[in-house]
Amino acid sequence: MKSAQPLNGRHALVTGGSRGIGFAVAQQLAGLGARITLMGRDAAALDEAAGRLSGQARVGFVRGDIAQRGQVLQAFTQAREAFDSIDILVNNAGQAESQRFDRVDEETWQRMIAVNLSGTFHCMQAALPDMLERKWGRIVNVASTAGLIGYAYVSAYCAAKHGVIGLTRALALEVARKGITVNAVCPGYTETDIVHGAVENIVNRTGVSPDQARATLAERNPQGRLVQPDEVARAVAWLCLPDAGSINGQAIPVDGGEVMAG
Repeated sequence: MKSAQPLNGRHALVTGGSRGIGFAVAQQLAGLGARITLMGRDAAALDEAAGRLSGQARVGFVRGDIAQRGQVLQAFTQAREAFDSIDILVNNAGQAESQRFDRVDEETWQRMIAVNLSGTFHCMQAALPDMLERKWGRIVNVASTAGLIGYAYVSAYCAAKHGVIGLTRALALEVARKGITVNAVCPGYTETDIVHGAVENIVNRTGVSPDQARATLAERNPQGRLVQPDEVARAVAWLCLPDAGSINGQAIPVDGGEVMAG
């Protein structure tokens, strides 16, 4: 009989783990028996989130900006000191900024690349040695449908997320025979702070109501709704299971059918 907690004894680090998709992922992994380290920039929010999870599993948090390599390395060292080697990495932290392409300045461009692509790179490099040593690991990058298709007015974000998917596929091939899988989950418009910001931008730009703006985003989903964080989290958790060992190098949309692989 299969264990009800197949990740018992595994240590999972989730970036952007204090809210939204990241917190939902942490809940799922905790329910599967994993020890959880939440990572983010806001210590108060992390502490509150860890407290909400503490009844499910051993939970801790580390503070750090994923765009800063030194902070990533320090945070991962602290996570190991608390819970031993990192077996599962979920790269969820990210930012999106909306602007017409010809108005995107270099600072915005660099910030989108630094957070969404370089931050993923830093965390993957920091976690990989543990997985190679143990000959087991799961890396799941929360990308976006913006990494699979184009969206107007978020060119830098799209470029970064396309890069995340390319990085995912490249590393997946390198570690395919080493007990490690590397995959991406690509949510469509999801009920998160990023979408709340998108709604605000639409309202400010067009003058429509917030409900109308939300409906505009929901229309992209053939199901006519926003994706919920728990739905994304369940897909991430599935990829982390021992039984998902043959799923490698994939970019899986969670979007109600908006993007269909040909």
